[in-house]
Amino acid sequence: MKELNLVGLCGSLRTKSFNRKLLNEAVRVFGPSAYSEGNLRLPLYDGDLEDRDGIPGDVQTLANQIAAADAVIIAAPEYNKSITGVLKNALDWISRTDGNPWHGKPVALISAAGGREGGARSQFAVRLCLAPFRLNLIPGPEVLVAGPTKEFDADGHLNNDRYLKALEEQMRLLRDASSIGKGSDRAA
Repeated sequence: MKELNLVGLCGSLRTKSFNRKLLNEAVRVFGPSAYSEGNLRLPLYDGDLEDRDGIPGDVQTLANQIAAADAVIIAAPEYNKSITGVLKNALDWISRTDGNPWHGKPVALISAAGGREGGARSQFAVRLCLAPFRLNLIPGPEVLVAGPTKEFDADGHLNNDRYLKALEEQMRLLRDASSIGKGSDRAA
């Protein structure tokens, strides 16, 4: 069986963010794959910049990563009750590239947030932003890690069985969806 190509997007730029920990945990739980994380350190979307210079190289690289991926995991932190500017900016830029790298792509959405809802509002906002792309969003179970300061061990692994069980199921569904249409490479 061909190794699956998995891409991760983290809406937080901070190296030790809880959403990055959750993304890394999701990749671990997903299992064997060729994994790469997309670079969201992009210029702010500006139509004048696009008209003058075209699509920035880093944006095209990100769009190409998504297009080549068998599956994508998006870690969506919640800032001020919504999606982060970093993630929204990346989605806006990607929407300007030729074609639609998201079309039919299996995508899982995960969040960790300090509030008791674990990023539910952010996930709602991200779902709205993703709707035009016609991707295959895994509908559940929702992975919403609330109060993440106590939910990860020293190695960055989830230590809450309820969250881990939801993540395991979501990653199993993502793996299954990413294997559909692979022909002879399809997972058993």
